[in-house]
Amino acid sequence: MNVLVVESPAKAKTINKYLGSNYTVLASFGHIRDLPSKDGSVKPDDDFAMTWEVDPRAQKRIKDIADALKGADKLILATDPDREGEAISWHVLQVLKQRHALGKAHVERVVFNAVTKSAVLDAIAHPRAINEELVDAYLARRALDYLVGFTLSPVLWRKLPGAKSAGRVQSVALRLICERESEIEAFKAQEYWTVDADLKAQAGSFSAHLTHFENKKLDKLDLKSEADAKRAVDAINARRFSVGNVETKPVRRHPSPPFITSTLQQEAARKLGFAAKRTMQIAQHLYEGVDIGGETVGLITYMRTDGVQMAGEAIGEARRVISDRYGARYVPGVPRAYSTKAKNAQEAHEAIRPTSFARHPDELRNMDSDSARLYELVWKRAIASQMESAEQERTTVDVVSDDKAVTLRATGTVTLFDGFLRLYQEGKDDESDEDGAKLPRLSVGDATAVEKVTPAQHFTEPPPRYSEASLVRKLEELGIGRPSTYATILSTLRDRAYVRMDRNRFIPEDKGRIVTTFLINFFSRYVQYGFTADLEEKLDEVAEGSMAWKQLLRDFWKDFSAAVGETKDLKISDVINALDEALGPHIFPPGADGEDARKCPGCGAGRLNLKLGRFGSFVGCSNYPECRYTRQIGQTAEEAGSGAPRVLGDDPASGEPITLRNGRFGPYVQLGEGEKPKRGSIPKGADVSAIDLEYAVKLLSLPREVGKHPETGEMITANFGRFGPYVTHNGQYASLESPEDVFNIGINQAVTLIAEKKAKSRATRGPEPLKELGVNPQDGATIKLMRGRYGPYVTDGDTNATVPNGIEPLTLTLERAIELIADRAAKGGGKKAKKAAKAKANGKPAKPQTKVASKKPAAGRKRAKAAKASGKTARKPASAESA
Repeated sequence: MNVLVVESPAKAKTINKYLGSNYTVLASFGHIRDLPSKDGSVKPDDDFAMTWEVDPRAQKRIKDIADALKGADKLILATDPDREGEAISWHVLQVLKQRHALGKAHVERVVFNAVTKSAVLDAIAHPRAINEELVDAYLARRALDYLVGFTLSPVLWRKLPGAKSAGRVQSVALRLICERESEIEAFKAQEYWTVDADLKAQAGSFSAHLTHFENKKLDKLDLKSEADAKRAVDAINARRFSVGNVETKPVRRHPSPPFITSTLQQEAARKLGFAAKRTMQIAQHLYEGVDIGGETVGLITYMRTDGVQMAGEAIGEARRVISDRYGARYVPGVPRAYSTKAKNAQEAHEAIRPTSFARHPDELRNMDSDSARLYELVWKRAIASQMESAEQERTTVDVVSDDKAVTLRATGTVTLFDGFLRLYQEGKDDESDEDGAKLPRLSVGDATAVEKVTPAQHFTEPPPRYSEASLVRKLEELGIGRPSTYATILSTLRDRAYVRMDRNRFIPEDKGRIVTTFLINFFSRYVQYGFTADLEEKLDEVAEGSMAWKQLLRDFWKDFSAAVGETKDLKISDVINALDEALGPHIFPPGADGEDARKCPGCGAGRLNLKLGRFGSFVGCSNYPECRYTRQIGQTAEEAGSGAPRVLGDDPASGEPITLRNGRFGPYVQLGEGEKPKRGSIPKGADVSAIDLEYAVKLLSLPREVGKHPETGEMITANFGRFGPYVTHNGQYASLESPEDVFNIGINQAVTLIAEKKAKSRATRGPEPLKELGVNPQDGATIKLMRGRYGPYVTDGDTNATVPNGIEPLTLTLERAIELIADRAAKGGGKKAKKAAKAKANGKPAKPQTKVASKKPAAGRKRAKAAKASGKTARKPASAESA
């Protein structure tokens, strides 16, 4: 018998159908243990020793694996083929070794890039050992993230009330968003003009734009005013023109490579409107297996990769499908080979592609809509990557005045052969004009008549805010983070309320800007793009075996701990002054009339400054406490001083006015003025100044009915609550990532979120027995080993007794458990003692009990001593978990 372990039950279910009865396939349900979320889980003073804690929900999974290994010949670790997958296999193996559960089983590690029968069987035929270098890279990354988070976050809590956390990559991503916003705010729009002309030649009409004026080539901003544009228009109308030059060039457009993780996230955001997290959830589902005609099969290859190559047999199949569907003309003479251009590319895995190109998207329309759309995107991109290039002809025509003082230029592109464009064209984050007009066939010397001249006013625009797609691309360009981490990073920024989304673009909240400014001023090195990217390169060196992981940690910790130490004596006043100076242009923008934006409107004499309070930052007067004027950051003096409702417009349905108001619990919109008017709260983090009539109508329409649950027939609704956006069904709530999801989420995604939340709630509901040890022969009580908040314990239903340190819980015998319970009962612990005390209070006789003087446990004495030294009250050690 062989035991094969994978991460997910869906993957286990699929693989189980491929293997014979000689295999038992079990799921670990992801990571089975992690660093506890408390100080001291990584010990720099003990050569970075790491303390791991098994997830309570994983205890049963480990027991199932251990039970299956009894008498087994092999343990086959078949987790995902990346660093995280390698780490999961390592954790499983370590825990099984600690529990002496391996027996005589031989341990093998196998990896496969696709959950198909051929891929799984081939992997099992070619096993290897666990890759220690990949595990070391995981350990280094996990330790770094822990040390930064648990060292830097407390500094934020002490120095910046209201701040929630800082992270090694999260903080750098937030800096990108904040700096882009600062660029936008500092941007000064410049006016400029362009001039276009409609021309007519004997061969036909066409349009051209002015490129040379007064014998000089025009730059973008050379026509600065309407007067400049009028001079140019007059000059064109006053001259005769002819074709001065015709240049035709053949152009070949080549397809993009198949998807890697980051490009899949970017393209799914552009074309399907998916958040990165949603994209990865669907991709995971497609990878692990979908029921197709009664057979569960993986539809795409592994989705966490930055390799762009495809296996030879996959390329061969793609070329056959292209020839059959589109014709031999669309198959290039030589198969296309791609190489990765991104910084720090790693993981020698295939690109994301269909497991079978013969499985056309049209054959899978019975899948849920989101899964079908993402599969179609993967299929088209991968097929197009092996198609022939598009052939185009680009023509540039210069129409010149007789005196050569004015030149008008026309450009056009003609597609001679569409090639891969027949199937797929990559999306863009910010669309730009492309010259695609078809020109008449012109020759040098052809006379042209000016039919119409059109001047147009323009203003330069600031750089666009980051979308999920463009931010992921920027992080990738800088070599920051890893494809598998981007979705989590972006979700964390939203969850911490450091950013908000507006029209699918990131806008930093003031809280996020303050955190970023603090880190730039006092931890500059650790939010520098180059430093973070360099750290990623060193982690890659660890994965390659060319650098020791603990040496990387030593080098990092030496400087980082010193930087943290320097902030211990940092005064809050120094922090406020630095933030006030750096954020002054944002918090106190100059008024249109040139009035001093820092002059206090309350007393007229004080200066407005940034202040820090218990619940975060705000604006206050320097004459406090004589002047108690305050306002929220982002509010103008008029907004802070006015409580009058702002009329947004009339409701299209009822004709009643819709107003924006401020209440005890924040801003809201209201319909009409009746005794009980309909109201809708403004979502937390929304830009109140940007609320318009259209958005107000949407808020007043809530709760929104998403659709009926396919199992119960009951309605699923979406709305906003105290803790943000959510969907609900039959009393079960599930949070949504973005406020926009309230208005956009579909039935399939809603059902999935509710199911996941329900499963998670069920998994965390109270202590669960790890093991039934047997029956106490004296009283017939069942003795159970339990997992509690403070560690494992044994119970007979009345008395709980902690399992002493040094004893492996799952090796505990029935006899030893009975002894522990008896000792605990003798000391007055458990429900029996409580019942006796209650009986005495009611005047009822109680069974005599012998009082045993018990010493305070050693752990308790240490805890009490440490607490006394720090001036804190010691928490009583939990020697037993309350039932």
